[in-house]
Amino acid sequence: MAGFTTSEKPPNDDRRSSSMSDQTHDSPDKLKHLDLEGQGHANALGVQSDSETGDVGRQIELEAENSIKYRTCSWQKTAALLFSEYICLAIMSFPWSYSVLGLVPGLILTVVVAAIVLYTSLIVWKFCLRHPEVRDVCDIGQYLFWDSKIAWYLTAVMFLLNNTFIQGLHCLVGAKYLNTMTNHGACTIVWSLVTAIISLVFSLPRTFSGLSKAATLSAVFTFVSVMLALIFSAIEDHPAGYTAAQGDPIVTAIPVAGTTFVSGLNAFLNISYTFIGQITLPSFIAEMKEPKDFWKSVTAVTIAEIIVFSLVGAIVYVYTGNQYMTAPAFGSIGNEVYKKVSFSFMIPTLIFLGVLYASVSARFIFFRLFDGTRHKGNHTVVGWAAWAGILAVLWIMAFIIAEVIPFFSDLLSIMSSLFDSFFGFIFWGVAYLRMRHADHGPGFYKKRGIRGWVGFIVNIGLILTGFFFLGPGTYAAVMGVIISYRTGSVGSPFTCADNGL
Repeated sequence: MAGFTTSEKPPNDDRRSSSMSDQTHDSPDKLKHLDLEGQGHANALGVQSDSETGDVGRQIELEAENSIKYRTCSWQKTAALLFSEYICLAIMSFPWSYSVLGLVPGLILTVVVAAIVLYTSLIVWKFCLRHPEVRDVCDIGQYLFWDSKIAWYLTAVMFLLNNTFIQGLHCLVGAKYLNTMTNHGACTIVWSLVTAIISLVFSLPRTFSGLSKAATLSAVFTFVSVMLALIFSAIEDHPAGYTAAQGDPIVTAIPVAGTTFVSGLNAFLNISYTFIGQITLPSFIAEMKEPKDFWKSVTAVTIAEIIVFSLVGAIVYVYTGNQYMTAPAFGSIGNEVYKKVSFSFMIPTLIFLGVLYASVSARFIFFRLFDGTRHKGNHTVVGWAAWAGILAVLWIMAFIIAEVIPFFSDLLSIMSSLFDSFFGFIFWGVAYLRMRHADHGPGFYKKRGIRGWVGFIVNIGLILTGFFFLGPGTYAAVMGVIISYRTGSVGSPFTCADNGL
């Protein structure tokens, strides 16, 4: 496997970092690939070298005269963006996962997956410290696979599809919320369109720093929402759907007899998908004033995730049981007022998470259309019209996807199996091996002793885990679609039918 050398060029040398001003178009020599010789040990520890600091400093200096500045995020603002991405509606599917897997395996897998995602997120961070010119995961994809343009385009397709499907999911969830609150007061298509339009408006800020306040609000309201759901589940007499024949909630420490491979794997993948979000990390790091502080952001978020996900998943499951569990777990709350109050606090995240992914995709397109022009870093009619137009197209696509695909949740699982296998595991195992190869040459695992062997084995394991997601994970997701068709649980495209809780 080829390593990085001082002569290796960055991918798409004509495409500059997301934070570079128009001046870089006229001065391509201002952004040089980092000299890694003699810096490997510092980089392996995640320490930013003088060369890296200088490169980020030059990027900030070059955009100093621009009216729109991109490298403006502190680690606290980046943490807010991460909180809004991870502390989301998906938390309320953890009780369902625990009901399938059993409480003990569910809790263990929650901690294990969180630890793996933290580890791979730190690999992303260290890679970005070495290459401050990369601005998204697509640049990294080209770096990792020998500067291949094919790798860049394939990564770009997966990147945009992944983000747009997540936007579509939030159109559906927004319609679900509005149907729940209004008792199906309008056609579901109308509510989905309303959600898309509101999301488009909130997507308009051009920088992540500008989105950070909304991200903070989203994370706080989501936390309140899930805590209320937890409390309401505990204090009400019975969960929704309770009957004397089914009895009190049944809680098991291990999977119940008869749990199938497909249902068990889908429950595990549900936990994994909630944690996996490394696809956005390079985009966030590319707008940080001090990228070396990113570890603070991701560590704080991971600790919060483990605590919140485990508590909500376990407590709601205990008070709901296997018989009455729904996903999201708001549907398991029997008292209608309790259900609507707790679900209502989820409004900011129902909007903002789709907004965040739309903004990441729009950046990817916008920066490549207007790189080296004054429209990128300044307030111009052309720049703002293009930015709004790109977002409008993305949200129209998301709305169509949400309405055309009747088995959207199952299809999202398929997309996640295909894409998260790469963006959650394979890319970062390869990134580790490439960095260590650059630092120590061939046979690096032997030269570094036990530490080298452990790192080598762990990251080979990450790559194999990615292929497990890609193979058996995709199989389980496809089987979920087939089962949905057999049971008749899938709806029709562009339906007005009520999808409320």
